[in-house]
Amino acid sequence: MNIEDLEEMPLWQMTGKEFLFLQEQGGVKHNSKNEVTENEIPKKYVYGILGIAKIFGCSMATANRIKKSGKIDKAITQIGRKIIVNSELANRKVGGRR
Repeated sequence: MNIEDLEEMPLWQMTGKEFLFLQEQGGVKHNSKNEVTENEIPKKYVYGILGIAKIFGCSMATANRIKKSGKIDKAITQIGRKIIVNSELANRKVGGRR
């Protein structure tokens, strides 16, 4: 059985050995159009208050307070109601918490 066959096989039909082999052979994958897959793209930007909450591992209420405090203003771009946050810059501004 080759790698292509294993990639097409449902996970629940694989033996442990086949699954581990596929994991070891895996690595970085590209789709057929030679585009980078989503797993390879570093998550630099997050969106909205929920995104801020994910960066800092806090509640949405706390994330809203962080945004309103002005501590991460340089990391935030807001267009109307859309909030775009540069997560790397936000982490640096608040002391690298994660």
